Amino acid sequence: MNNYLKKIYYFSKPFIPRWLQIEMRRRKIRNELAGCSHIWPIDKLASHPPHGWTGWPYGRRFALVLTHDVERSEGQKKCYELMALEARLGFRSSFNFVAEEYVVSQELRLYLKNKGFEVGVHGLNHKGMLYMSRKQFLNQAGRINAYLRAWQSVGFRSPSMHHNLEWIHDLDIEYDASTFDTDPFEPQPDGMGTIFPIWINQNGSSRGYVELPYTLPQDFTLFIILCEKNIDIWKKKLDWIVEQGGMALLISHPDYMNFDGVPAGAEEYPAHYYEQLLCYIKNRYEGQYWQPLPREMARFWSERTRVRT
Repeated sequence: MNNYLKKIYYFSKPFIPRWLQIEMRRRKIRNELAGCSHIWPIDKLASHPPHGWTGWPYGRRFALVLTHDVERSEGQKKCYELMALEARLGFRSSFNFVAEEYVVSQELRLYLKNKGFEVGVHGLNHKGMLYMSRKQFLNQAGRINAYLRAWQSVGFRSPSMHHNLEWIHDLDIEYDASTFDTDPFEPQPDGMGTIFPIWINQNGSSRGYVELPYTLPQDFTLFIILCEKNIDIWKKKLDWIVEQGGMALLISHPDYMNFDGVPAGAEEYPAHYYEQLLCYIKNRYEGQYWQPLPREMARFWSERTRVRT
């Protein structure tokens, strides 16, 4: 989608009922599914390890990185339950907040950090206009950097997974997480083609940041758009990543999780799907995975890059 079409879409979006937006996207993806089966959910060409690869810390078979994007104010209320679920099963994750879309709870941010979780910035708003022009990006970059400093965060993810890896150098970050190995259904569908992190160098200098692509399909795609009723696609992709010794990185959204045990709403799925995934990982691969926070993964990869150069 070029910038002109993006402008039309995002200008019109507030006037399109949410249910209709989802139905339009649902029909589009279903029409494209069969033609994308060779690259989604698995693109076998993404399995090649980087040059000089010697493996994950502690001799672990694969890496697991859990991240969450909190898109609406209501999603913040579910973060406590989500965090408790992960902690009970022995996992840690990062939570990315949209800095100016809603009032981000300072109490929640501090609670997350005190419990050993991570906080990142998920843009200023969810309007999809960040990369429309260089001038617009720089205007927002200054405010994004201010939130990064105020929140003591080192990671960024663009709303709607839009990205311009060259412009992102203007953010004061250690890592960006605005891409994916393969996802032809995203608005900007250019995948990175790898299930490993990537060092993004700045103009041939030693400066740069680590790019962390998500490699497991997003929960919104599986359960809201495709209306999947089980986690089979998650398990299939995860097992393949394990076989390749790659990085399994997941984005999920507390906004869409239903913790109440009652029938899920139109934009919700049962939170026990996510719990099932964590239990599957824990029970099948106990002792085989390294489970860093995104910032820990970025520092590992950055150090690996420096050693190699």
